[in-house]
Amino acid sequence: MKIGIASDHAGFEMRLYLISYLKKEGYNVVDYGPSVLKKVDYPDYGAKVAFDLSTNKIDRAILICGTGIGMSIVANRFPRVRAALCYNPFLAEIARIHNDANALVLGGRIIANELACEIVRIFLETKFGGGRHLRRIKKIEKINPEKLKND
Repeated sequence: MKIGIASDHAGFEMRLYLISYLKKEGYNVVDYGPSVLKKVDYPDYGAKVAFDLSTNKIDRAILICGTGIGMSIVANRFPRVRAALCYNPFLAEIARIHNDANALVLGGRIIANELACEIVRIFLETKFGGGRHLRRIKKIEKINPEKLKND
């Protein structure tokens, strides 16, 4: 599995920690940066990863900013990206089973690195539940805001 990962400055240390963990677990990791710890804008990094996830250049994404909220907003602007902000393993499991989330978003200032590893493990190992959940995913994919505006 090819995993893209990026952060802003608030998620920089967690990103490095998770890259080490993921490589040790045998995952193919693509690091989108930033390469040095300095203040950066999360949309610049989140958009690169979300675009590559949207165009199938990577299989899953992990995005980290201070709270995870900003990266979630950025990632979910892209077609076929279903980013879930998770701060515990249960949310990561449900995001995969119910929503087939393909991007995990973490708050670097909210959770500890060890907990982040557990959340990542659950997120990557959990399979999508399909069934009624697939029907809902298909409905999401068909949403056209322009059409709703005209109704």
